[in-house]
Amino acid sequence: MLVLSRHRDESIMIGDDVVVTIVDIRGDKVRLGIEAPQSIPVHRQEVYEAIQRENRRASQTEPEATRDVRPTDSRSTDSRSADSRPSSDNRPPRDSRPTRRD
Repeated sequence: MLVLSRHRDESIMIGDDVVVTIVDIRGDKVRLGIEAPQSIPVHRQEVYEAIQRENRRASQTEPEATRDVRPTDSRSTDSRSADSRPSSDNRPPRDSRPTRRD
């Protein structure tokens, strides 16, 4: 593991496309800003692990378990964002990326 020291408003480059900036430091918490192409997924570790667990669980589902699942109508789409899901939905939230300020 590479360990670097940075002050507020200083950045780290990862490859040519990813910039990690120290946005704020308060006590033992550090806020990071991450600029990355949309093609590179960026998640907090606990969200990434939850996604991986769900993907493994879904890949192990027996075909019989989905026998009674009805296909959705592809013409009707749900335009809600990940953050507007009902609270009863137990899927992990997607990380949202802030709008880039160029």
